[in-house]
Amino acid sequence: MRSNRARLRATSMAATLPMLAGALALGIPAAHAADNPARDALAGTKPAWATAKADKGDASNGAQVSLRVYLAGKDAAGLTAYARAVSDPSSPLYGKYLSSKKAQTRFGATKAQVAAVKSWLTSNGLKVTGVTRHYVSVSGDVAAAEKAFGTQLHNFTKGSKTYRAPSKTASVPDSLKGAVLTVTGLDNAPHMSRHDDQLPPPETVFRNSGPFSSYYGSNIASTLPDAYGSKIPYAIKGYTGKQLRAAYGAGSYTGKGVRVAITDAYASPTIALDAQTYATKHGDAKWTTGQLHQVLPAKYTNTKDCSAAGWYGEETLDVEAVHAVAPAADVTYVGSASCMDADLLDSLSKVVDNHLADIVSNSWGDIEANQTPDLAAAYDQVFQFGAVEGIGFYFSSGDNGDEVANTGTKQVDTPANSAWVTAVGGTSLAVGKSNNYQWETGWGTEKAVLSADGKSWTNFPGAFTSGAGGGTSKTVAEPYYQKGVVPNALATANNAEGNRVVPDIAAIADPNTGFLVGQTQTMPDGKTQAYDEYRIGGTSLAAPVIAAVQALAQEARGGKAIGFANPEIYARYGKGVYHDVTDNPTGSGLAEARVDFANGYDATGGLVTSVRSLGKDSSLSAVKGYDDVTGVGSPANGYVESYKRH
Repeated sequence: MRSNRARLRATSMAATLPMLAGALALGIPAAHAADNPARDALAGTKPAWATAKADKGDASNGAQVSLRVYLAGKDAAGLTAYARAVSDPSSPLYGKYLSSKKAQTRFGATKAQVAAVKSWLTSNGLKVTGVTRHYVSVSGDVAAAEKAFGTQLHNFTKGSKTYRAPSKTASVPDSLKGAVLTVTGLDNAPHMSRHDDQLPPPETVFRNSGPFSSYYGSNIASTLPDAYGSKIPYAIKGYTGKQLRAAYGAGSYTGKGVRVAITDAYASPTIALDAQTYATKHGDAKWTTGQLHQVLPAKYTNTKDCSAAGWYGEETLDVEAVHAVAPAADVTYVGSASCMDADLLDSLSKVVDNHLADIVSNSWGDIEANQTPDLAAAYDQVFQFGAVEGIGFYFSSGDNGDEVANTGTKQVDTPANSAWVTAVGGTSLAVGKSNNYQWETGWGTEKAVLSADGKSWTNFPGAFTSGAGGGTSKTVAEPYYQKGVVPNALATANNAEGNRVVPDIAAIADPNTGFLVGQTQTMPDGKTQAYDEYRIGGTSLAAPVIAAVQALAQEARGGKAIGFANPEIYARYGKGVYHDVTDNPTGSGLAEARVDFANGYDATGGLVTSVRSLGKDSSLSAVKGYDDVTGVGSPANGYVESYKRH
């Protein structure tokens, strides 16, 4: 819900992060500290916003800190190399995945490394509060943290607020022999993600008003003004599984034998009942006993800051969309304790450490400027361990286009910007009467409302409201699999050496051609709860749809895990298995008419009629070939079957 979660972005960073060194971006231990030969610098631990101009002086020595010291493991470079080799179809190691236990034994931290890190931390006055295979968590005061990490913690202004951060890059003793990957928590600016569905918070029921189209163009708004020289159809009521399966070439595949995980924050208390009710109402296969699992934390935190109930719709969308497209896939929902990065990282780690699934759908993220390099390194390490085990991560690319309207700065979203995940962009989808694929545009919406006299659209085509995220990273180097496919002009937009471009692949996202979802919500009386349905979109829809298509593809190849999918996805470029999505597939402008309840649930507050243009995504454009709205395109007939040959 990016457009409706702007309040979660009050902490957005005005400055742009510097280019990451390749070593840190790949999770390799930090370089030697030039100013202190007895210590190793942890590159990226001093945030870009902690400038001399913003410095307000020393933080209180007695102030408390909570830190995570991430462990580099005994062979970080080897982890990176194996993650690449095992994912590359041209490598002799392709598909030779390791079990979680073997991956940890080969690349993880040793007992001696963990003991050394713990001893160093406690000797500096910090208290160890937890140990996982990924990090050692500690607490203590500012003075102890400064001593341990060889830096001073100052107060810095960031936007309208003041936060603590290191005044120089943190470092660790050389005697630890590269055991530390990075440390997080030295700065206390909130690091929170938000979900990517286009829906108001579901604390009170949300409904769509009619009229609707049941398929694209089925109901023409003949009494409303023209747009782009012709009458336009009413918005789709909401596509269902049968329509999406046909559009993306599911064939007879159902995802049988494939495990899909979904990560979000919190957990809907009615998900099992809602998912079964929805499947029954719309002709999807019924959920079988034990097909839907939940892995939840012992307690939840930050429920107010994260608007916990707002995440219930996200989980509902993700679960129902995966089942609609891959009805036989096993689904595990992994709920995070909050929307904070540390908790979301824990959820991803649960999937990897316990190999809960081969395919992981993630419909959340933040702007790249908010992703500090220390956290980027921690995320990439988890993704690399996943790749080694044959686990692929799919992240929505965002719902604010180039982010200029939202943040004032052109940028991509994270973790979709990671070179180790599949970034999923968004489209507007037209499915015909016989469930036939008609066309797609890049998702980008301009909105104009009906004039008072009903004879024209005010300031047509109107202002940009939302669209698929995409563009060129400022912090992540160009991955090898994009070379030769991504146009040079995009790759070098921010750096002559070439950077990561987002997204990789795309699927339906436009909420005006969106997906019908069923969820238990609170009725307008504020007391009654009941199952209701609404149309929803956003790249939150695109990510689980692509994850489900990948489940079909994995079934097609006999159940063998696809793992980190990008090398396979780009290897299929130009082979006729993608819809080459453009913004103008019919040769003329495209739009839909949409009628909404002014209050979001009934006609008592009146109706609002608007026109929503298609294929108008901020400064981003879907063009022939690869583009930064839809990547290589969306799956076409033949995509799923193409995995049968591998």
